[in-house]
Amino acid sequence: MSQSQTAAPNPAQARTVGPVIIEAESVTKSFTNPDGRALPVLDAISFSLAEGEIVALLGKSGSGKSTLLRCVAGLIAPSGGTVAYRGTPLNGANPGVAMIFQSFALLPWLTVQQNVELGLQARGVPEAERRERALKAIDLIGLDGFESAYPKELSGGMRQRVGFARAIVVEPDALLMDEPFSALDVLTAENLRNELVGLWEGHEAPVKSILIVTHNIEEAVLLADRILVLSSNPGRIKAELAVELPRPRDRHAPRFESIVDTVYGILTGREDRATAAIAVAEHPTDGVPRPARPAPTPINTPLPVVSPGGMAGLLEILAARGGEDGLAEIADELNFEIDDLLPLVDAAVMLGLAGTKGARLEITADGREFAAADILTSKQLFARHAVAHAPLVRAIAQALTATEDHTLREGFFLDLLRRGYSTEEARQQLETAIDWGRYGELFDYDRDDAEFTLDPSAYPALVGTA
Repeated sequence: MSQSQTAAPNPAQARTVGPVIIEAESVTKSFTNPDGRALPVLDAISFSLAEGEIVALLGKSGSGKSTLLRCVAGLIAPSGGTVAYRGTPLNGANPGVAMIFQSFALLPWLTVQQNVELGLQARGVPEAERRERALKAIDLIGLDGFESAYPKELSGGMRQRVGFARAIVVEPDALLMDEPFSALDVLTAENLRNELVGLWEGHEAPVKSILIVTHNIEEAVLLADRILVLSSNPGRIKAELAVELPRPRDRHAPRFESIVDTVYGILTGREDRATAAIAVAEHPTDGVPRPARPAPTPINTPLPVVSPGGMAGLLEILAARGGEDGLAEIADELNFEIDDLLPLVDAAVMLGLAGTKGARLEITADGREFAAADILTSKQLFARHAVAHAPLVRAIAQALTATEDHTLREGFFLDLLRRGYSTEEARQQLETAIDWGRYGELFDYDRDDAEFTLDPSAYPALVGTA
């Protein structure tokens, strides 16, 4: 069946929004770092999920969307605020939900049927009824004939189908999905998304609502009735958008592309808003002084996890396209998702080499110079911009200048980063800084000794930054 945005929905099948199933009120969540400091992940998040709707939680890495989903499931307790299921605050696992995980989470020693029966067995459902319901769910998601197969015998798409069957067999009020398609190849993911829409629209799946976590903008617009866009570090709801398009939805329809552009603009528009906020703080229109934005630090301004070469490639493409273009157009031509380009955009904007205007990206004069430079000059330019605009790179280089032998062990920086990041995130930030510092010939890193060393050629870039 071909997708068409203009296809009229079947009135007999159309879903209506009913009573609220889940309500989150001012949910805050912090974790404790190894040194005992609190690491805020979610900040005062409030939203509801009602019968008859699909809601997407959309955000970049660090937005806490998976943590929020686990709070909704009752797998972790919020540090503040409440999550209620049909008006009753949770005090443990949510009885009305089932989850589908990114990593499939199947037990390898059990067959497909046994994996699907797990939830029913935990609820004390008799064996005969378990078998009947499991076989019906397996048939519904297209795995009839594989009941006795083990997970190792299945492809990734088939294993995720088992995850779907295991979730819907318990007939939950709300189906919670945590990046359910991100571990699959593009074609398999697209096929499963379409089948999910078909089951939902045909009222075949025994669920009343769906809450899906994703970082993929197009996926959110394809599936959701509402999109909650989360900011990062800590996660807050930045915007809520209604997607009033009939299903199935056409990616290339103007209204679909317009919504994608709007969401993209929300995700990438923070620099413009931050600049406006600073202007108001410094020159308030009502005469009342505002507090200035805190200075960028390695904690409040994380490095986008991209390579300098990848960012340079984006700038070269942008320069070749006249210096300005929409990210959707660039992504479409390169056969990438917009989301794949977002970290590269963040890096270019951070270094002052590009800027965003809504859903469009525009190269700056510095960006043009960088894109046109030979390799040696590009390294020098990158070093200068990294020291000026990337707080962690600058902090490492400056710390190295302060030691007698211009060396420092990595533990010094990891301990500092863990004050604001999880252990895994701190490691990722440091690895990105190593990549950037090496490219700009600011410092080197000896992995055997876990030690940083200042590059003698770094001094010109560091002049005036101490």
